[in-house]
Amino acid sequence: MKSLKPKLLAPALLAALALTAAAPATAFTACQVTDTGGIDDNSFNQTAWKGVLDAQAQLGVEGRFLESQAETDYEANINSLLGGACDVIITVGFLLGDATKAAAEANPAQKFSIVDFAYDPTIPNVLGQVYATDQAAFMAGYLSAGMSQTGIVGTFGGINIPPVTIFMDGFAAGVAHYNAAKGTSVQVLGWNPATREGLFTNNFESLDDGRAFAQNLYDEGADIVLPVAGPVGLGSAALADELGVDKLRIVGVDADLYLTDPEKGHVYLTSIMKNMDATVLQVIDMAMKDTFAGGVIVGTLESGGVGLAPFHDAESAIPDDLKAELEAIRKGIIDGSIKIGM
Repeated sequence: MKSLKPKLLAPALLAALALTAAAPATAFTACQVTDTGGIDDNSFNQTAWKGVLDAQAQLGVEGRFLESQAETDYEANINSLLGGACDVIITVGFLLGDATKAAAEANPAQKFSIVDFAYDPTIPNVLGQVYATDQAAFMAGYLSAGMSQTGIVGTFGGINIPPVTIFMDGFAAGVAHYNAAKGTSVQVLGWNPATREGLFTNNFESLDDGRAFAQNLYDEGADIVLPVAGPVGLGSAALADELGVDKLRIVGVDADLYLTDPEKGHVYLTSIMKNMDATVLQVIDMAMKDTFAGGVIVGTLESGGVGLAPFHDAESAIPDDLKAELEAIRKGIIDGSIKIGM
C-alpha cells in the first residue's frame, strides 16, 4: 500500500491511514482502487476514501487502498484484491469502468461498487454511484454570472468524459439562466454544450496545465474559472492566488476546496460538491447488512448527494439578494420548476 503525502493531509487522517496499514484482518474489509489522481488528490479519490475512513470509525470495518499510477494499473490493481481479501471493492472514476466490469463479470460472488459510473444494463454484483452534479453546477454558474465583473467566465475539463462535462453543462446552463433572468449577456469560455466542444487538458495530474489553461481564460477576460480536472485545478488556484481575488476567482469541484486546499482557500468562490464519502459509506453499510444489490445510487440536491460548499472568505462579497436567488434556484431544481437542460 502506498503512503500518502503528509503535506496534503491532516494528522488525524494520516493516523487513520497508519492504523489501516497495520491493522489485522477484521470481519469486514472495504478496499478502494484509485484512478491516476491518487488517494490524496484533494478531489474525488480522497473524498471517496473519506467514506471508507468514516466506515472504519462508524462501522468498525478495515479499509485498504491501492493507487493507480497509470491506466494500465487498473486491471492489475483490481485483480490483486480478488480472492476473498475484500468484502467490497470500490473503484473510483469513469476510467475504471471497463476494468471493473470485466472483474465483476469474471467474479460474480465479489461485491463491487464504482464511483462516478453506472452500467446499462446493470451488473448484479456492481452498485454504481453517480451524481447529478449539473444541479449544483447550475447554481455555481448562476452565482458566477452574478459575481463576474468582466461579464466573462470560463471553464475547462481534464478529460472529455461525462463525469467531467456534466459539471460544464450545468455551469453553462446556470449562466444562461442568469442571463435570461437579468437581461445580461455573460459569456462562458471553454465549453459549448450544443457542439460538445471545449477546453481539456487531457489529464488529471498536471498543475502546470491547470495554471496555463486558467491563464489563457483570464487573458481572454474571464475573472471566474471552473476547472473540472481534479488536482489540475490546484494550478489554477495558484494563479488566482498570485493575481489576487479581485482579478480571478476559482470554483472548485468534488470537495470543498477551501478546506482541502487551505493555503489557497481564499481564492475559491465556492465548490461544486459531490458528497462521494456519503454514498461510499452507504454502499459499505449495505454490503455489511446484505442489502447490497447491483444497480445505481444517484446523489442529488434533494438527497444531499451534491451541493454548493459554503462561501467562506467570499461570504461578505456576495450580495444578500444573490444568495436569496440561489436558495430559490435550489428549491426550484428540487421541485422541478427549474430545468437544467440548455
